[in-house]
Amino acid sequence: MTGRQTNWAGNVTYGAARLHRPDSVERLREVVAGSGSLRALGTRHSFNHIADCPGGDLISLENLPASMELDTVHRTVTVGAGIRYGELARWLHGRGYALHNLGSLPHISVAGACATATHGSGDSNGNLATAVAGIELVTADGEITVLTRERDGDRFRGAVVALGALGIVTRITLDVVPAFDVRQDVYENLPWGRLEDHFEDVFSAAYSVSLFTDWRSSQINQVWLKRRTDGPDPWEAEPEWLGATLATTDLHPLPGLPAVNCTRQTGVPGPWHERLPHFRLDFMPSSGEELQSEYLLPRQHAIGALRALDRMRDSVASVLQVSEIRTVAADDLWMSPCHRQKTVAIHFTWTKDWPAVRRVLGMVEEGLEPFGARPHWGKLSVMRPERLGSLYERLPDFRRLLGAHDPEGKFRNAFVNDLVFAGDRPS
Repeated sequence: MTGRQTNWAGNVTYGAARLHRPDSVERLREVVAGSGSLRALGTRHSFNHIADCPGGDLISLENLPASMELDTVHRTVTVGAGIRYGELARWLHGRGYALHNLGSLPHISVAGACATATHGSGDSNGNLATAVAGIELVTADGEITVLTRERDGDRFRGAVVALGALGIVTRITLDVVPAFDVRQDVYENLPWGRLEDHFEDVFSAAYSVSLFTDWRSSQINQVWLKRRTDGPDPWEAEPEWLGATLATTDLHPLPGLPAVNCTRQTGVPGPWHERLPHFRLDFMPSSGEELQSEYLLPRQHAIGALRALDRMRDSVASVLQVSEIRTVAADDLWMSPCHRQKTVAIHFTWTKDWPAVRRVLGMVEEGLEPFGARPHWGKLSVMRPERLGSLYERLPDFRRLLGAHDPEGKFRNAFVNDLVFAGDRPS
């Protein structure tokens, strides 16, 4: 492999011996069949070693055919796995359709986001993987396998959030809905006490809601409300809401930074794909000088978890850039952190100081342990593998699924073996 290959943030240097960029599925099949160990590489926005393959092969999806096929009868779109959400969204919108949800960044690839259950926000919105209706992948022998929600049932629900361990995904079929417009309003300085007293009111106030805090005061810095404009009742933002004040200019989640790379706010309606993400496709949200962690826990424990974090606010704030709080709907995907539970997600964007962040992560995870917090698969965590495994009731079934599809473990790396096979490693 020529050159030093890293993830987007630069905190992970990949140890693979070779990097392949196949430009056809046929070439990809040849590489897979001839490799002893390999992993797929998307847009490199994971902050841990989930995509690495020391001594083996990395397969970049960026040069695979960028096909997009709309099925208006079944309301689905089938896309090349390496396509970024922002590109797909523009294409869909031009044809009158939308995805039900988008993540904070439109820059991430469809395959990578779904494989790690990356989520977006909204009381009634499942994570991005819940839109998956079909998967085409190249398996260990170089053959093509297709799994669908309709035909493969429970096995399909185990295969959607597969952490890259079933094979190299080449195409994904997603559910679509009619296109819609969204307005985005931001409120500043929501008192913590009002959040505790009105938690359900806050998160049910819009189609998608995000809270941003630096854990340095008794207030939530910003509340981002993303509201669909096609509802039965017109809605206008009040100057004050639950003690928070309506912002009159566009804001960046990090106070003091220019909002030029953020999606439009101040109540101006716009297409769904230009409002649901926090950041615009044409701009990178930052330089990558950050680390990220995220914990997803049952919604009924939200206030207890937030109070636990508040008790360690000084330690958290010492290495924090900003923290985001969101809600996500429950789903039935085996390895999704939202499996069978309405979820609250607490995200941390840290300074790029891993030794200091690692110390704080230990405190955070200890504080959140009583609430069943599950770490995001693509972000930093120090959780013990046996503890992580205990949080997923379908983990034994997932192990068996991997064994059936990839008995030699061609697509597994240390990340998968340590976390998924902890205490039950294959021989």
